Amino acid sequence: MEEALHRDVIATNSGNLIFSDATHKILETPHTEVVSNGVRTDISAAGRINEEYDAFVVPLANAFRPSFEGQLKRLTRLISKLKIPVVVAGVGAQAGLGYNAARLKGIEPAVREFVSAVLDRSASIGVRGEFTEKYLKDLGFRDVEVIGCPSLFMYGKELAVTKREAALVPGSRIAVNGSHSAVRSQGLERVIAGAHARYPNLRFIGQNISDARQLHWRDLSDPNGLVTAMPTHPEHPMYREDKVRVYVDPVTWIDDLRAFDFSFGSRIHGNIAALLAGTPATVLCGDSRTLELCRYFGIPHRRIDKLPEDLDPASLYEEADFGGLMSGHQERFERFTGFLDSNGLENTFTHGDGGAAFEERMRSLSFPAGIRPWNDADLTSLTTRFGWLQSRLTELATDNDRLRRELSRTGKPGTGLPAASVYRRARRVVGGPIRRALQSGR
Repeated sequence: MEEALHRDVIATNSGNLIFSDATHKILETPHTEVVSNGVRTDISAAGRINEEYDAFVVPLANAFRPSFEGQLKRLTRLISKLKIPVVVAGVGAQAGLGYNAARLKGIEPAVREFVSAVLDRSASIGVRGEFTEKYLKDLGFRDVEVIGCPSLFMYGKELAVTKREAALVPGSRIAVNGSHSAVRSQGLERVIAGAHARYPNLRFIGQNISDARQLHWRDLSDPNGLVTAMPTHPEHPMYREDKVRVYVDPVTWIDDLRAFDFSFGSRIHGNIAALLAGTPATVLCGDSRTLELCRYFGIPHRRIDKLPEDLDPASLYEEADFGGLMSGHQERFERFTGFLDSNGLENTFTHGDGGAAFEERMRSLSFPAGIRPWNDADLTSLTTRFGWLQSRLTELATDNDRLRRELSRTGKPGTGLPAASVYRRARRVVGGPIRRALQSGR
């Protein structure tokens, strides 16, 4: 777990794992080997990709947003160097609930270059919903198809969500999720507090890498550490009561949600994980990216800006209707696989074993359980954490020795990192967690 958090294998948000895993499974057939190139864009890899692969598939989320502009430009530079087909399987634009694209004006050049590069290498571009479709068509692009998100097609045309209980009661098991912005400024803090008071078995499921590091290390160095109303913060009562989790793999995430009666909150993939587990879920939409996906798939949802002051999850559960989600699922699945077909990609449900081999391989592996709050100081807990920290110190000491030797050989000051810099790196890695653990008194 320590290494997973250090390397940020969830690419800052574990929701990325849901649609990337689904895409991998869907595209793997007897005639297709799927290889992940990781979450970082390596422009220098273009030559190798052209030589070794037949297609480059890009599953994306809300990539058309100002904060993603730098990554989008790097991805465009890579795609521009590719000579093989490039297929984007579900990309979204992010704006407010009113679908006003004005805030995206500044990134239009980057979006145009990206979409143009993709369409030069594919039959069409797959988008998440109605807003993104209109946004791209207003920019002059015509080969745009609404296909939703690959995540909900993880099990192909099969999707069964059932209310196992007639109504939620105080003993019901409820999962809640949400972003820091929703907690801080969209009223979700009040909703979580009310649910926490009513339902003893409420559990918050975080998704950010900062959430995970707060649980495992009590690390508050990220700006998100200022949001004390977030249940992943060590000062929050749900943290102290061990009612918070973060997952670093979809397998354990979905498996755990099978035991819950209901899921709700502002995280679209947090609730899609519940739906994949067969657990009823309602999304509290705070922007266009969640709203357009809910509308497309027929996922029960409410606008977060129109929630009553005393919202009870029981009312969300009572009104949630999954008829549209399930009755339209096969048609949406066929539209999705049609998109893949038109772009020259086979899928496991039509051309393979329906993902059986993929699932068997997943079940043969041992995945770590969800990360829990660090509320104790038992010997096992301390041993695993400090053992990893010691290995990091050893690595840094080795790096330091190597840099000293290089500096000695060249005789040139400024080559590599000075020893003081390496020492500061070691302190950043090791000092904070140990200090917080000792100061916690737990």
